[in-house]
Amino acid sequence: MALTSGTRFGPFEIAEAIGAGGMGEVYRATDTKLGRDVAIKILPSALAEDPDRFARFEREAKLLATLNHAHIGASYGLDEHEGTQFIVMELIEGETLEEKLKGGPLPVEDALRIGLQISEALEAAHEKSVVHRDLKPANVMMTRDGVVSEPLLRADIRLDGP
Repeated sequence: MALTSGTRFGPFEIAEAIGAGGMGEVYRATDTKLGRDVAIKILPSALAEDPDRFARFEREAKLLATLNHAHIGASYGLDEHEGTQFIVMELIEGETLEEKLKGGPLPVEDALRIGLQISEALEAAHEKSVVHRDLKPANVMMTRDGVVSEPLLRADIRLDGP
């Protein structure tokens, strides 16, 4: 289900597509009630009809709601609009670590700082029995000020939980 700019999902207005993967499509949207930009992950109807995929999508949202850490993208809610399931999450702006590495090797200080932040995020997730099974530079976001924020709800992320 490709959404176009201006499409409304309840109080959310779609701005643009920002990612896609095996478990959904991710869009930049505006929360018109709170006046903030968010990311919305939509479970395509073809996947929603598969009970296992739907359960996994719902489980992912619930697991992420248990996490609260500076280096993990926040989950704001799980909702449904006209039969389409979606997760509302923090919009993390910046570049992926993969994009940053295209500029060449990182200085040692930057590599250590980034590695520490990733480790802290993973530790927080592990403390809640959440295991990130697809950790790679393409799935690590770097904000404009160089802070790592792992958007665990990216379309290609898998989680394990209790």
